[in-house]
Amino acid sequence: MPSLRLGSIAPDFEAETTAGPIRFHEFIGNSWVILFSHPGDFTPVCTTELGEVARRADDFAKRNVKVIGISANSLQDHNSWIRDINEYGAKYGPTDVRFPIIADEDRRISTLYDMLDEQDATNRDAKGLPFTIRTVFVIDPKKVIRLTISYPASTGRNFDEILRNDIDSTMISLCKLGDKHRVTTPVNWNRGDDVIVHPAVSTEEAKVLFPEVTVHKPYLRTTPFPAQ
Repeated sequence: MPSLRLGSIAPDFEAETTAGPIRFHEFIGNSWVILFSHPGDFTPVCTTELGEVARRADDFAKRNVKVIGISANSLQDHNSWIRDINEYGAKYGPTDVRFPIIADEDRRISTLYDMLDEQDATNRDAKGLPFTIRTVFVIDPKKVIRLTISYPASTGRNFDEILRNDIDSTMISLCKLGDKHRVTTPVNWNRGDDVIVHPAVSTEEAKVLFPEVTVHKPYLRTTPFPAQ
């Protein structure tokens, strides 16, 4: 099976989730989606992660982003574990897991998305079958994979990096920015900083599109952050 890459169409599938059965492409609809895997239910790092996602539900909603989790566990386990997540998460703020979590006990979807752990010999179930690593897929309304991040099972994800600090600096917002304005963002970019003119735009065209463009090198042109 060919590996999924940026620009690939996210494979469609049917699944049972804690919010009921879904067909993935129908679930996406006209929204952006974050599909994220966690190695296993009733595990410590995953418990902290899903609680954080639940507490930031409003941040995702403001960005027209749906989130959906997945692990190689049963629906019954998911529903029992959610109670633990909410209880522990309440130590840090109101926590109520309402986003769906896919039950992928047979690892059908995890295999489809190449999420299974081939590295950590301890990240296995009682039968020795691998659990997933911590994978993030950002998928746009056209069902195209726009961003992927993979963490080992031992390392909790940094959702600040996915959301960043404001609505115009998120990974998803930056994808939208590039689509609309033909620009890219430099290292450590924050909203309001200069952006980089996309390499596919010639300098002549850049001067028309971006009157304040600065040409540092033929391949490196910057311009003030475009008005939205």
